[in-house]
Amino acid sequence: MSKPYPKEFREDVVRVARNREPGVTLEQVAVDFGIHPASLTKWLRRADTENSTAARPATIPAESVELREARKRIRMLEQENEALRKAAAYLSQANLSAK
Repeated sequence: MSKPYPKEFREDVVRVARNREPGVTLEQVAVDFGIHPASLTKWLRRADTENSTAARPATIPAESVELREARKRIRMLEQENEALRKAAAYLSQANLSAK
């Protein structure tokens, strides 16, 4: 198995690949750096994954909790609304049969 490339090297190659001129392919960038195109593709995917988790704002977990609580509240209100709808239907039927 080959020795892994240093992290700084991988970051440089990814940066160059992302900032390449129009018409320059990923394969050309990989050849210029002496790496296999599949390695470059893998590094780009890994960088996207790392950046997406690092770029998330710190409020996401709090918003997630808030969203979960809001959904729970909505379910409860829908159940209450359904119970009131059934009670109104029952009372209107009772009122009609009493006349």
